[in-house]
Amino acid sequence: MPYLPRTVDEELDELLAAAPAVAIDGPKGVGKTETAARRATMSWMLDDPAQLALVEADPAFANAASGTLLIDEWQRLPAVWDVIRRQVDAGAPPGRFLLTGSATPPSEAVTHSGAGRILSLRMRPMALHERHHAVTTSSDAPPLISLGDLLAGASPAIAGATHQTLADYLDAIESSGFPGIAGQPLRLRRALLDSYLQRVIDRDLPDLGFGVRRPETLRRWLAAYAAASSSAASYSTILDATTAGDGSQPAKTTTIAYRDHLTRLWLLDPVPGWSPSRGAFARLQQAPKHQLADPALAARLLNLSAAALATARGSHMAGPLFESLATLTVRVAAQAAQARVGHLRTRNGDHEVDLIVEGPEGQVLGIEVKLAASVTDADVRHLHWLRDRIPTDIVDLMVITTGRQAYRRRDGIAVVPLALLSA
Repeated sequence: MPYLPRTVDEELDELLAAAPAVAIDGPKGVGKTETAARRATMSWMLDDPAQLALVEADPAFANAASGTLLIDEWQRLPAVWDVIRRQVDAGAPPGRFLLTGSATPPSEAVTHSGAGRILSLRMRPMALHERHHAVTTSSDAPPLISLGDLLAGASPAIAGATHQTLADYLDAIESSGFPGIAGQPLRLRRALLDSYLQRVIDRDLPDLGFGVRRPETLRRWLAAYAAASSSAASYSTILDATTAGDGSQPAKTTTIAYRDHLTRLWLLDPVPGWSPSRGAFARLQQAPKHQLADPALAARLLNLSAAALATARGSHMAGPLFESLATLTVRVAAQAAQARVGHLRTRNGDHEVDLIVEGPEGQVLGIEVKLAASVTDADVRHLHWLRDRIPTDIVDLMVITTGRQAYRRRDGIAVVPLALLSA
């Protein structure tokens, strides 16, 4: 398929123009290699034994040409990190090194974090606005409403319409944001997602030194984690849901190892509890909201197709997985605006806001996600509470919906169909 422009493209070009070394991090299959290779003069793919041997023979790249050098899957030779860090210290020019990795090596594998020398750039599966042409019809309106403008406090006009229906959003959940999977025929797409999950168990985890003795148990834990998508369920609750039909359950230490290693593979992408820059709140819950890297992985683990999500059997997951899709889209757009994303929930559970986007100057955009076409006063009560608590920090408030029309309510809150949200 042709290259689909990514929001991260502009960020990467900006960083390469100023920084000697940039590392693109993210799970396998998100497009890191393709995006990086378009900017590289020379490339080494370290998952190829022959190319790995070349770099091992010349770890300082003494024979490399000028320009941008791409080291793909660098974690297979962690010593490269320290070599590049030293070359940055020695005055390497901007854009000299571009690293991509789909796992973080153990901390003891590198002698220095690279902080201040090697810049990290996160790449996630495609947000809805990035795969717009792949999952919508030609008659559909393009994304019109910029999250960056909302966060900047520009109070942009909220208008526009989309032809996207609930069925289209459920299909987008199942379709995947991995470029090599999205847009494929349904049967092939499901096979590719199954293969992706199987590779994690059979290859990627052992490559990290973590052998999975009982793959079926890990698969059950992953399904339990997927069922907790968009919730802050405790890990003990997820463990309880992993119980097999015979009553057996993995040890807590085993599931902690699952969580740690899957996080190193960027497969788990939890949304942290929000910690405001200024102490406006006394008691906020810090438990993360659970998310897998791609909502399609969650749907596949739960054996829920787009059609099943619209039925009684799967409807309980339609809302959480729509929030997963919205969260992915918001995170991609927020990163472009140099913002961080969290969620807010008070310790007693009286108030919660699905997503909090905090900009580099401490400005706050509060977001609720609703699997509904219309918005009621009850849907925005927590956003009103948030604005009352930090009126000087709030730059805008938004509800993301499955509706057709974007508009501002009389109370100033923006109502935006997910299909119309962009970076």
